[in-house]
Amino acid sequence: MSLRLRVLALLMLIALTATAATAWLTLRQANLQVQETVTAGRQEVSRITGDLRTYGFTHGTWDGLAPTVRRLAKDTGQRIQVATGTGVLLADSDTLDGRTPRPVSNQPSLLVDPRPVLRLPEGGPPRLGIKQTAIAVSRYRAAVSYAACLTRAGTEPTARPNDMGIPDIATDGRATHCAEPDWERDPRTPDDLKALSTCEADPRITACLQRVFNERVASAAPPRLEVRLGVLDESPPTLAAAPTVAVAAGVALAAVLGALLLSRAVLRPVRAMTLAAGELGEGDLGRRVPVSGRDEIARLGRAFNRMAASIQAAEERQRRLTGDIAHELRTPLANLRGYLEALRDGIVEPTPELLDSLHEEALLQQRIVDDLQDLALAEAGALTYHRTHVDLRDLLQAAATAHRARADTAGVALRLETPRPGYVVADADRLRQVFGNLVGNALRATAPGGAVTLALIGHGDLMLVQVRDTGKGIPAESLPHVFDRFWRADADRGRATGGSGLGLSIARQIVADHRGTIEVESAVGVGTSFTVVLPAARSAPTEAEGFGDSDGLDGLSRGTGATDFTG
Repeated sequence: MSLRLRVLALLMLIALTATAATAWLTLRQANLQVQETVTAGRQEVSRITGDLRTYGFTHGTWDGLAPTVRRLAKDTGQRIQVATGTGVLLADSDTLDGRTPRPVSNQPSLLVDPRPVLRLPEGGPPRLGIKQTAIAVSRYRAAVSYAACLTRAGTEPTARPNDMGIPDIATDGRATHCAEPDWERDPRTPDDLKALSTCEADPRITACLQRVFNERVASAAPPRLEVRLGVLDESPPTLAAAPTVAVAAGVALAAVLGALLLSRAVLRPVRAMTLAAGELGEGDLGRRVPVSGRDEIARLGRAFNRMAASIQAAEERQRRLTGDIAHELRTPLANLRGYLEALRDGIVEPTPELLDSLHEEALLQQRIVDDLQDLALAEAGALTYHRTHVDLRDLLQAAATAHRARADTAGVALRLETPRPGYVVADADRLRQVFGNLVGNALRATAPGGAVTLALIGHGDLMLVQVRDTGKGIPAESLPHVFDRFWRADADRGRATGGSGLGLSIARQIVADHRGTIEVESAVGVGTSFTVVLPAARSAPTEAEGFGDSDGLDGLSRGTGATDFTG
């Protein structure tokens, strides 16, 4: 499967999963809200029926019910219609609010029975329950009559259930024509006792007594109410899933379109880089990819172009190196061949001077080959190093001693500025090779009467070695090529006065392998300064560890200041 299809499939999977999760959470939250709404509706219904029953229980009549219905409709937001079981309309919240009555909902009506539920003792003798119920019947008739009289007289009664559940009526006001019943008198009547006696043999005597109680007080108690809530065709509190599904589908579609656009935006430059990489592998080193923007793909494109440019530059360096090697070896080998053929044919006499010249030429070619091998090993990381604690002051003194005779012959002052030791962990022979190359180049570039200075400077955790000369200097445009292979500051300089052109390349690689750097500064007519920066050793070596390879240093003075090796 292609990357585009995999990216598209992954993004679609993520989008669909996110959409499904969002839809599920939405539905779940909506269902919870619907459940809460239903629960709240049940609580409203319970409040409406409870307040209406309390009104009938307290007032003994439904007269004056309208204010209670209006209040309940306002508090609950429900449309309330109250009627008796025989269809007599008592109150309608629409009419009370001054609006045209709307069609009533066809939901089943709610029944409200104001008659009390008796509280009879459990486990007592049946006759005791019958007597108590007979008393409850008579007292409830009296309480209802008294409460209804108070209500019609404009006095607000209060009711508190007694031990049997019958309301005890009281009032703060006085209605002169409403006679308060005599609650102390035994109100039982023979008819009530006779009707209740039919429950004596009933195994469910409590339910039987409640039923007979309701029958005996029916004529006195307020009639049962039928309460209807809501409006016809009113939408129930349910969740419409279609909008949620539509939104989820829209989100999924947008995610898919976004995935298509993203895959196109990502894969187009990737495809271009794939084609460019293929052409680069087939040899078209000038192939590049167009780059725009600053995102990750653009950075990848720039990195690819840099890589291609680096490969192209490396290929060009390789070709130049091959040409340089051929150029360096062609002339001396031709000379060797010519002289050897002349010697073989007897044209030239084998004098000691000629043999010495041919031997020197062979040694020069051997040195070029050795330098190429050292450079190849160094660049491949295969050059062997024997690292010990090394005092750079010793190495600089050794380099100065080794080149003193040459400096004297050239009339150049060779100075040493090493005020204190400078320890590094390094291969002493390889660093001696680096410093020797730098000093030799400086002597070749310095005219008689000039000076070459070797300085050691400690700078925090770094040790700096400077090789400065007062020679003719290097032009600014040539400085970037100083460390190139076979490069010479003086293009006309021959092998008699110059090296192979590989010394600085080898020196740079050796210093880099020691986690250091080598830099050059130069001004034409003023001189050149090479600076080698190496990490200092964390501590000076102990006597047991030694100070590195000091062969050839016996008898050298460990000066503490500037020393002039001019002879």
